[in-house]
Amino acid sequence: MLTPPATPPEMGGETDTKHLDLPASTAAGLAAGTLNNSDEDETLEVLMTDLAPDVSKQYYLDHASAVAEGRHFQEARRARKQAAQALGTIEEDNATAAFDVFEQTSSDHASLTSDTDEPLPIDLKTEGHALGTVVTETTGLSGLYPVSDYPEAKIDAYLFTPCGYSANGVIPAPPSTTVDGTAPSTHYFTVHVTPETAYSYASFETNVPAKALGRNSADVVQQVVDIFKPGRFSVTLFEAKCDLMMDNGITAARQTHAMDVIKGYRRMDRIVHDLEGYDLVFRYYERHDWAGGEPRFGEP
Repeated sequence: MLTPPATPPEMGGETDTKHLDLPASTAAGLAAGTLNNSDEDETLEVLMTDLAPDVSKQYYLDHASAVAEGRHFQEARRARKQAAQALGTIEEDNATAAFDVFEQTSSDHASLTSDTDEPLPIDLKTEGHALGTVVTETTGLSGLYPVSDYPEAKIDAYLFTPCGYSANGVIPAPPSTTVDGTAPSTHYFTVHVTPETAYSYASFETNVPAKALGRNSADVVQQVVDIFKPGRFSVTLFEAKCDLMMDNGITAARQTHAMDVIKGYRRMDRIVHDLEGYDLVFRYYERHDWAGGEPRFGEP
C-alpha cells in the first residue's frame, strides 16, 4: 500500500515504480503476463487517516451495541404493532373495554405485553458479524454497492473488541451489464478501520468497474471520503490504458479533472506511472480545513 507522505513531494514528481507495493492480484498478473486491457480491468485504493471523531466512534463496540439495541427495540415494537393490527381489537363478552392481545395468550407468553421489550440478543452485545452488519448499514458502507443495483452482492463484516472493523464484499456484475450467454463478472471490495483517535485509519480497495452503473472512479472516492471524513487521504488508481484513451483522450481528461476535484479537499500531489498496457495514478489530498497534527510513527 502507498502511504501518504507527511510532506507531499513537489507536483509532478517522479517515483521509482520498482518500489511500489501494488495490490497482490495486480502484481501477480503483471508477473505472469496474464493481465489484459479489458474495460473492467481497474483497481482503486483509498487510504485515509485522521478520521472525524463522530465517524470514528461508530466503529467502537459499545457505540455499535447501543445503536443495535435501539434498532432491535424499535423493530420489536413495530412487529407487535403490526401483529395487533392484523389480529384486530378483541372485545370481552358483554363489555366495551378492549384488552391487550399479548396479555391474553398462554402463560408461556404472558410476559410479552406491549409495554415489555424482548432482551437484546447476545450477538448484538459482543464482537462479531452481527454488529459488523449493523455498522455496515448505519455508517453508509452498504450504500457503496447497494443490493438495489447489485442484487447478488454479499458482504461479510466483523466488529472487534473494543473497536475496529473489517468487511469484505463479493460483487457480481449487475445482470443488465453482462453479455447474453456469459456469466457475470465477479469483483470485490474490502474495508478496514482502526478508529483510535491517536492513529485513526481506514482503507478501501475495490476492482468493481465504476462505469458499470454510469459512475466514474471519482464518484466512488467522493462517496468513500464522505463516509469517513478523513483529514488526509491518498488514492491509487490502476487501470488498463484503453480506459484512458477512449474518445481520443477526451474521456481521460474528464476523468482526471473529476478525480482532482474531490469536494471538501485539495489535491496536494499527483504522480503518474506509465506501465506496459496500464497506467497507475497516485494522488494525495488534504481537507480544506486540515491544520496538520503531531507527527505519526515513521514520519519526520
